[in-house]
Amino acid sequence: MNDDFAGTDALAALGARMDRTNELLQRMLAEVAKTPSTHAIFVDAGYLYAAAGRLVAGTEDRRAFDLDAEGLIEALIDRARTIFADSRLLRVYWYDGARRRIHTAEQQSIAELPDVKVRLGNLNANNQQKGVDSLIRSDLESLARHRAISDASLIGGDEDLVSAVEAAQGYGARVHLWGIEAPEGRNQAEPLLWEVDSQRTFDLEFFKPYVSRRTAASYEASAGARPTREDVRFVGAQIAAQWLGARGREALADLLPGHPYLPGPVDQDLLVEAEGLLQYSLRGQADLRRALRDGFWGHLQAQY
Repeated sequence: MNDDFAGTDALAALGARMDRTNELLQRMLAEVAKTPSTHAIFVDAGYLYAAAGRLVAGTEDRRAFDLDAEGLIEALIDRARTIFADSRLLRVYWYDGARRRIHTAEQQSIAELPDVKVRLGNLNANNQQKGVDSLIRSDLESLARHRAISDASLIGGDEDLVSAVEAAQGYGARVHLWGIEAPEGRNQAEPLLWEVDSQRTFDLEFFKPYVSRRTAASYEASAGARPTREDVRFVGAQIAAQWLGARGREALADLLPGHPYLPGPVDQDLLVEAEGLLQYSLRGQADLRRALRDGFWGHLQAQY
């Protein structure tokens, strides 16, 4: 009889432990379900400049065209927000090369943008990037290992990035390859295309607002007196008032959650309208572009 009682008690204790384990597992799963997924964007600037320059300006020579990096980064963030609808942005990682790893003025202005981290490899005597691929791998692997990201959007084309993709995937992150339309053939290595979880290509229409070929005429267009930041901020507020009057508060309620970023189409309309009012080109003028958006947002937030 005692053995029967002992067996019953042991089964009861085992059942209690199993119930407790199931309860803890359910609580853990509930906490995981409440934790928002996170994505990050990794940009190989060497690939981006070469491919976008070739597509829009017909050249890979950075000296021959201007790239509105701030506007393009915001457009990429906006696109990621649409693709990863239930995810939050960690940040944008911007990988480029520089002599002795010292920021150029353009790289410094990019580094000052919100939610952007600039990482520099070296630039050799032939203007070739060195060490960029290893930086991308290091960041992708580290963020995936620490569960800091669930999805990574990688803008690049080099076969050397395959190891970075494999490292991130090994820790459970999904890697999505974003490419730039090639006028002829491909500008991304096939082994890289094979390894990623998904692929997406951005076309000419996406990049046209952010890339412009340098010409004598374009310099003349910016030869007038440079407006002050306050002048530009005021114009941004003016355009915001017109925008709000035309679209109403419902459109404003849809726009506000994205602050401080503007959807690509809204941002481009703002830029074109401001340049017309100022009679001055804001392309490549990161500080003035920022003042314009500050003025636009400032007016809208004051009206909400």
